[in-house]
Amino acid sequence: MYRVFTRTWWGENPAWPNGLEPCPGKRHYHHVRFATEQEARAYCQQWSRTHTPGRLSRKCEFEEV
Repeated sequence: MYRVFTRTWWGENPAWPNGLEPCPGKRHYHHVRFATEQEARAYCQQWSRTHTPGRLSRKCEFEEV
């Protein structure tokens, strides 16, 4: 089984040259599970097509459970 989540990859930090520092955020789980990696990957790709990552680079990912 695979579960899907979103999180940001950058955090605000005015001391860094571009105002951002690497900072993986808290995982926010979606209420879906998939039997195969291919299904989870397809879901994440579809989510990415309909959501902009923004300044903090919010991404959709999956993990095996």
